Amino acid sequence: MKKLNFGAGPCILPQSVFEESAKAVLDFEGEGLSILEISHRSKAFETVIDEARQLLLDLMGLSDSEYVALFLHGGASLQFAMVPYNFLRSKAAYVDTGVWSQKAISEAQKIATVEVLASSKESGYRSIPAIPPISAEFDYLHLTTNNTIYGTQFHQFPEVAPIPLVADMSSDIFSIPRDYSKFDLIYAGAQKNIGPAGTTIVVIKRSFLEATNSLNRFKILDYAQHIKADSMLNTPTVFSIYASLLNLKWLKSNTLEAVCAANAEKASLLYKALDRYDWIQPFADTSSRSIMNITFTIDNSDHAELFDRYCNKYDIHGLKGHRLVGGYRASLYNALSVESVKRLIDTFEEVNTHV
Repeated sequence: MKKLNFGAGPCILPQSVFEESAKAVLDFEGEGLSILEISHRSKAFETVIDEARQLLLDLMGLSDSEYVALFLHGGASLQFAMVPYNFLRSKAAYVDTGVWSQKAISEAQKIATVEVLASSKESGYRSIPAIPPISAEFDYLHLTTNNTIYGTQFHQFPEVAPIPLVADMSSDIFSIPRDYSKFDLIYAGAQKNIGPAGTTIVVIKRSFLEATNSLNRFKILDYAQHIKADSMLNTPTVFSIYASLLNLKWLKSNTLEAVCAANAEKASLLYKALDRYDWIQPFADTSSRSIMNITFTIDNSDHAELFDRYCNKYDIHGLKGHRLVGGYRASLYNALSVESVKRLIDTFEEVNTHV
């Protein structure tokens, strides 16, 4: 029996993606070769990566005349460095909403001046901070749209034009209705809602590329070089990109609107259940609650032990919270079914009969 996977990442993917990927490992589209051994320079793979890049833009509602999509290495962590390495000329603004934004701030500070425009550190990162008006002195504003560790999420974004807006969307991309045209650069590690671990998507507004700084850049860290090479400046993550393409096709066929609506339903059901019982304490403030990563604690150790036993009994997997918060974290990525969330809620109810 397949476990119900609430893990924070690498994430659950649709069953069809697992099945098609497994077939391709044995024989990729009748080529007589595995997807694991096929040349990244082959016509067959060029078709894969071209389609994947176009689908990314299509799902975001962006035109390839205004934006360019890349598949790169290094996860969001490398983008923490690449963004300032390419675009930070004198001063950038960052919003601090937790560990991942702190890591991005730390990398940018090695290039030039960084001003932390807003932070929720004093509240223990339980909320998204209010962002004050931003002046034109900044090269860009960077924020992290969703925080997997704390379970907080931006539900609206500041109007900062003409200041470029840069976002790490690793854990909530394609999960909630969003106007992607507000952003000048978007990056995301694939392993949350795009595909397997290993590849990273970057979407850049072409006009923003004109604002690159004057650093004598290492070629491998230069967005312009990756664009010129069509994401093949070095050997791309062939299998991860192929599986990501399958997932993007699944998103398109199921429609992004329907997937986002299902995510909203899952989150609503689970938050209502968490708020129902006084022995469960949601971590994030109500106004900042994430629909992707739902964090909570059970303070009574006996209740927690009983809950753990029921989760094990019903093959509910991946609920352990991050060490910085403790407790539990239920990640409701796109491929997780509403039925899986209902099974988790039933577990709460069974525990409650013994409380």
